[in-house]
Amino acid sequence: MAVLIDVNFTSNAKLNALHEAARVHSIEFSIHRVVKAEEIAPAIDGAQASGATALNIVSSPFFYTHRHLIMNRAAAAHLPTIFEFPETAEEGGFAAYGPRLSRTFSEIMPQQIAKLFRGAKVADIPIEQPTKFELVINLETAKAMGVTVPEALLARADKVIE
Repeated sequence: MAVLIDVNFTSNAKLNALHEAARVHSIEFSIHRVVKAEEIAPAIDGAQASGATALNIVSSPFFYTHRHLIMNRAAAAHLPTIFEFPETAEEGGFAAYGPRLSRTFSEIMPQQIAKLFRGAKVADIPIEQPTKFELVINLETAKAMGVTVPEALLARADKVIE
C-alpha cells in the first residue's frame, strides 16, 4: 500500500500511529510526501512504480482541494484509493471511510458558532469528535479500474454506488 501525505499538514504523531497500525496488521507501505500540487501526479506515479496495489490519502485541506486531480490520476494508474470523506467517493473516488463533511458544516460548526455568539470563549468550547463514520464504495470507479470489490467489504459498506 502507498500512503500520500501532505508534508505541511500530517503530524509526526499521525505518521507514527500509521506505522504502528501497519506493523500490527503486517501491512507494508510506502510514504509519498507532497508539498505542492505539481508533486501529486509524480507521487501517485511513484506509488504505482513502487509496486503499490492501493493508495491511502491522509486527509488534509490541501488534498481535499486537489481531490479531483488525485481521483483522476489514481484511476489512470488503476490504484484503488481510499479517502476520508464519504462525499469524495460519491464524487468519483474509489472508496471513503470517515465522517461526512456536510454534517460537520451543517450541524457541528453552527452549534459552535452559536456558542461564540452567546459569549463563550474559544478556549471553553470543547473540540467535538465525529460520532458517525461511513464507508462508501464506488463500484462505477472500481469497474472502470478493473477492480473487483469483495462481497464481504460491500456488505459492510453504508453506501454502494453502482
